[in-house]
Amino acid sequence: MGVTLGIDIGTSGTKTLAIDGRGKILATASSEYPCAHPKPGWSEQDPDLWWAATVATIRDVLSKAELKPAEVSGVGLSGQMHGSVFLDADGHVIRPALLWNDQRTAAECEEIEEKAGGREGLIRMVGNPALTGFTAPKILWVRKHEPKNWDKVKHILLPKDYIRYRLSGTFATEVSDASGTLLLDVAHRRWSKELLRKLDLDASLMPDCFESPDVSATVSAIGSEASGLSIGTPIVGGAGDQPAGAVGNGIVRPGVVSATMGTSGVVFAHTSEPGFDPLGRLQRGCHAVPGAWHVMGVVLAAGGSFQWLRNELGDIEVEAAKARHTDPYFLLTEEAALAGPGCEGLFFLPYLTGERTPHFDPQARGGWIGLTVRHGREHLIRSVLEGATYAMRDCLELIREMGVDLAQIRLSGGGARNPMWKQIQADVYGQDVCTINAGEGPAFGVALLAQVGTGGFSSVPEACDATIEVVETTKTEPAARAIYDRSYPIFRKIYRDLKGTFREIAELVGG
Repeated sequence: MGVTLGIDIGTSGTKTLAIDGRGKILATASSEYPCAHPKPGWSEQDPDLWWAATVATIRDVLSKAELKPAEVSGVGLSGQMHGSVFLDADGHVIRPALLWNDQRTAAECEEIEEKAGGREGLIRMVGNPALTGFTAPKILWVRKHEPKNWDKVKHILLPKDYIRYRLSGTFATEVSDASGTLLLDVAHRRWSKELLRKLDLDASLMPDCFESPDVSATVSAIGSEASGLSIGTPIVGGAGDQPAGAVGNGIVRPGVVSATMGTSGVVFAHTSEPGFDPLGRLQRGCHAVPGAWHVMGVVLAAGGSFQWLRNELGDIEVEAAKARHTDPYFLLTEEAALAGPGCEGLFFLPYLTGERTPHFDPQARGGWIGLTVRHGREHLIRSVLEGATYAMRDCLELIREMGVDLAQIRLSGGGARNPMWKQIQADVYGQDVCTINAGEGPAFGVALLAQVGTGGFSSVPEACDATIEVVETTKTEPAARAIYDRSYPIFRKIYRDLKGTFREIAELVGG
């Protein structure tokens, strides 16, 4: 068994790690970059920022682990899903990529559903309804609003697949990430010729599609010179960040569910069949496990709401954290602990970038509801943690309604590293939650996929069984759970009551 790299192209930064054949992490490196918001609800990024971060972190990991390039037997790629990279005939980026949390495409979503014969017809074709975050509506938006750019487009890639292209010169993707484009026939694990035809999109725009552990490309001479990897190093299909994170959490069999509190929040469950829900209430896709599928609910600004709070209202904690050599998020939660569960009736709606599950509403807005003179800073902070977790419970409740087994909930992301937030999750979900020995999420997951693809393990479940185990369980506290069980229906009602007002606010600012 050789050493493999896992590279995760995130929204706020890229992480690269190296593991050995037993799953031991040898070194990690990360590099941050900005995200642009040209208008309210818009979200874009320069793909060359990802490439620069990838090159820097690969070289950093090789140096830290004292690895020779020849010792790396394979590379796995993960990244933010749904983004759209538009390339011209020479492989050059035409415009900044539109990201997963970009909300400008409501009209294009309506157009897609209309051309597909309605929402149910679209779901039968590709497994999902048209959501503003998906790739297909972004493609139509560029075609409609930027015709000069569209005339140049010859290739469309997802974020991680742009990195594959820069490393190898190969245009390729894999089924888990492609499921989030809205152009993949999820049930049959191939591009939907029918929907491409209905949308008048040339199939040649889309890359070849592989299974996640399969070798899809090899490092080219140009990629080698830039990254320090050997020419010919295999690159497996990899996975979108959520399926990759699920592999990294061992969510490769029915009954084990992950709740990931990153910039977005995701509840992810393994399924043995593609399934069908005419309402499209949960996102469905091909799993990174060949022959398996998944359902997931997505909260667009879960950890992102806490990040917003830190950036906009946490200057004191940021400076104090520097002096104490600690994480400002821990200082914020120390203050939040001074407020009790339920925050004396204060609610926070985490819809800072609209919302996906369960509302599918790009015009939803965030806010505090229930403020009184008794509320202080500690209540504001804790209510953000609780609001994001209530939104995650929305996803869990939908999965429960569909009869999916939730025998064990595994936490990951920033919400799994903070003791207070872990406890809030156990109490809001109404179920014990656990964490595992592997905390690196998508990067670790695709490093495991690279182990499978290069012969280290015979299957993805075997790789997970050999490297992942539960190390801690957080039990629910009955008193707190009772408070949250009473508060949660009110949280849900607040959105319903304000939905029309959110639309009026969006019209007021032209969003």
